[in-house]
Amino acid sequence: MRFCLIILAVLSFQISKAQDSIVKKQDSVVKVLDTVTWVQTNRAGLDINEVTFVNWNAGGSNSVSALFNIVSSLTYKKENLIWKSSIRSRYGVNKQENQKLRKTEDELELISSIGYRKDTLTNWYYSGRFNFKTQYSNGYNYPNRENPISRFMAPGYLFIGGGVEYGKNLEKLSFYFSPLTFKGTFVLDQELADAGSFGVEAAVYDDFGNRIIKGENARTEMGVLITNTYETEVFENIYVRNQLSLYTDYLNTFGNVDVDWEVVFDFKVNDYVKATLGSHIKYDNDIKTQQETAVADVFVERGAKLQWKQVLGVGVTMDL
Repeated sequence: MRFCLIILAVLSFQISKAQDSIVKKQDSVVKVLDTVTWVQTNRAGLDINEVTFVNWNAGGSNSVSALFNIVSSLTYKKENLIWKSSIRSRYGVNKQENQKLRKTEDELELISSIGYRKDTLTNWYYSGRFNFKTQYSNGYNYPNRENPISRFMAPGYLFIGGGVEYGKNLEKLSFYFSPLTFKGTFVLDQELADAGSFGVEAAVYDDFGNRIIKGENARTEMGVLITNTYETEVFENIYVRNQLSLYTDYLNTFGNVDVDWEVVFDFKVNDYVKATLGSHIKYDNDIKTQQETAVADVFVERGAKLQWKQVLGVGVTMDL
């Protein structure tokens, strides 16, 4: 949780155009030197859902869940150069009657991209991009709490590449194509690495179960990355955000596409209260599934499956 504390410590300021002046407005700081513009935004939100039953003849379990999220972004513009960096963090928990606390959401993502265009008439940019994802705490296949199926940096994903990006307003609409993108998958927990989790090379054992060669802690790929980002107000106080990422590796199973597609609707009630409806679909051919056999505690590996997460919540949000 120390990452959350670091993020919350970031001071907010917003910078827009003004010639050699400093303007204070709504606790934001605006500062412009010539044609250089820095813009920083910070937003935090908390969604809480609660269900309580008292003498409810249909039955049911009392439950409460909370989801905390924070987004901090910094954009630099100077003539035909644009540099965007952001950090996204989400953590959610759920407590049901007669059950221990469970994790429902866990994400830490760092994104940075830089683009340059030859003149102001074109919307095409030569672009480079960096993306890193991991999680904070252990993940479990509940109700089993003895054997974590994921940990901090197990997995961790790193994308670094270059290509071209199109967008009249890159903060709202962007199409990015990179013919050469490095993807690194890190599994720094040795038990998970030995099991070959998340596509890394598994450990080798002898006939007596002794480990001969330990599992690899990293897997590297080089391939093609295509992304699309779109944000708009579809109706009054109804906003939609679409993020799509498609990746295929040149060396291993070229043409088998990894998909990461998230669509989120924000329904704004006022400046502080909003409702959220979201859908998140993932497919990664390197993440295999386990199926239990007729023998207790014996599993066999199956192929990758489509992953889907749906989110519906009501909460508070504010600019920091």
